[in-house]
Amino acid sequence: MNAPEVVVTGAGLTTPLGTGVEANWLGVKASRTGIEHFPRKGLPNCFQYFGKVRELSLPVVSPRSLAAQMKFLSRGAQLGFSAACEATEGAGVDLASVPPGRRALYIASGDYSKAGFEFLYPATREANDGKWDAVDYEALNQATLTCVNPFFLLESIANNLFSFLSAFYDFKGPNTSLASLSPCGNQALELAFRSIQQGRSDVALAVGYGHWMTEIPILDLDGLGLLSKCRAGAASFRPFDQSRDGFIPGEGGAALFLENAEQARRRGANVVGTISGSASGIEMPVHGSLGVAERVSLRCMRKALEDASRDIGELAFVSAHGSATRKGDRSELLSCAELLAGQEAQVPICGMKSYTGHMGAASDLAEIILGIKAAEEGIVPGTLNYTKVEDEFSQLNLSGRHQRCVKRSFLSTSYGLGGQASAIVVTV
Repeated sequence: MNAPEVVVTGAGLTTPLGTGVEANWLGVKASRTGIEHFPRKGLPNCFQYFGKVRELSLPVVSPRSLAAQMKFLSRGAQLGFSAACEATEGAGVDLASVPPGRRALYIASGDYSKAGFEFLYPATREANDGKWDAVDYEALNQATLTCVNPFFLLESIANNLFSFLSAFYDFKGPNTSLASLSPCGNQALELAFRSIQQGRSDVALAVGYGHWMTEIPILDLDGLGLLSKCRAGAASFRPFDQSRDGFIPGEGGAALFLENAEQARRRGANVVGTISGSASGIEMPVHGSLGVAERVSLRCMRKALEDASRDIGELAFVSAHGSATRKGDRSELLSCAELLAGQEAQVPICGMKSYTGHMGAASDLAEIILGIKAAEEGIVPGTLNYTKVEDEFSQLNLSGRHQRCVKRSFLSTSYGLGGQASAIVVTV
């Protein structure tokens, strides 16, 4: 018996480019970035450039018990909720016709999305008099009594949105909450895909969210050498460019609603894409360092193509992770060069994080949604701020401008510190 086909019938996006899938796609087509300057006196540039969601409108929630719980959703969880509602409502499915136990839910929060940081930072700032080299811990203890939200612990629970959405839409089937850095958005989608493919659910919602903009996480990320110094302002996020020096953080939510294809077509659903294949893996970096293993993406991309029964020549483009870190981008380009050997010119590679900032777990799903729109309209999105790659990768098809494409399948890949990687093949 063949596994059922799994299709996308709904999508939701809330990012610095705008609220809603169409607003975001128009931003990409216009080559516009949502990264802006937010001046903070006395702090380095990397604390002053972000991709920030300017307007967040949330649905009215009932019953009263859920409305009360909603008060404890963190900023990131709210962004995820916004996207989840757009995806679910956009699918147009009558959930009453689907038993709650056949509704799957997978939510990716990544890391550095924990609430409470925005409350902790003012206390830290007060305790150390604006200096970062030393903290008076006795003063910090006193400052937290007035500066820290007493409910921050409830807001910081990793499965907060997970439990809220489960109750909101009555999802009681296969489920989990993921927090494995950048790739977990793709991993959530893979689990949602497999739950339908393996006959364990009829519908599945995959949600990713991230909020990487508060001071404490930024300090962590900068300490790891991952952030751009922002010497060129908002244009400093340069995936794959030879002058890249790290990413600019952002915030956002993204969601995909999946269905059994037969069921979706029977009810006349608007199918926007098909999840054709997926793969995840992990490879420890050399010497156990906190970094990215070389070619960590290669095995996942090959396995995803095999799972999808797709040849490289059938790809319209590769939507790469493109975090703009020196080592990370090089690892990914090595993987792409080996994967595309002999067909480098025919398969463009694009990186879309510079449109929004790195949104953590939201970026994976956002890039798949934007990839669906791109393949639908025959466009390969340009890699914003890209000019030139190192000579060793000059054979690869990278461009700062949009290109045309006619093929209907694309490969989206993601990786994270510690060697985790994932890949998804989508056909439009």
